[in-house]
Amino acid sequence: MIGVVIPVYNEATLLEDCLEAIGRAAQDTRLDGEPVEVVVVLDACTDRSAAVAVHHRAQIVSLDAHCVGAARALGASYALDSGARWVAFTDADTIVPPNWLSAQLAAAADAACGAVWIADWSGHPPGVRERFLQRYGAADARHVHGANLGLSAAAYRASGGFRPLPHGEDAALVASLIERGREVAWNASPRVTTSARWESAIEGGLASLLREWRETCLAEAGAAAPLAA
Repeated sequence: MIGVVIPVYNEATLLEDCLEAIGRAAQDTRLDGEPVEVVVVLDACTDRSAAVAVHHRAQIVSLDAHCVGAARALGASYALDSGARWVAFTDADTIVPPNWLSAQLAAAADAACGAVWIADWSGHPPGVRERFLQRYGAADARHVHGANLGLSAAAYRASGGFRPLPHGEDAALVASLIERGREVAWNASPRVTTSARWESAIEGGLASLLREWRETCLAEAGAAAPLAA
């Protein structure tokens, strides 16, 4: 079967849409009916994330680490112990497309890395979207996102798995695969749509980068205002 792992820290508001999208991807006819088991990893959650996961019949595992690397590792271990031959990873604030899983498998590589996209920039000042596109907009860019990553069970085990890092755990895993000569398919996975939030408990991820760009753009706009007047 195919495993899908989602680390969650108080994501009840966004998790519903995430799980519905994964449900659609699990029904893709190109999977030929192969079962898909979703594992929601609750990391120090105090909200209704567990109830949302239960409603969508996801498997639940829990820890109290406040560490996305540890959460992904626990979810991966559960999926592999359950018999997953392929494990895909995304985030609770992310919407995957219907062909997300089938495209990863069709890449016929040890791992598939895909891009992320942000559809709604309404909460950000001018300049943030442009910075995002400059960094992530190139079709041939090689970026690693935990929100859009998949790999075979054999490759995951060979990599040593996710390290208990507060951020950068996804890049470290892929770097380990490359060091071991494993084949990584870049941009093989369809891009996923993630949120533009800049407030997050996880430092060092996309939200932190958006916050940094936001503060820079606001500062630049404030500095330019007296000149415009």
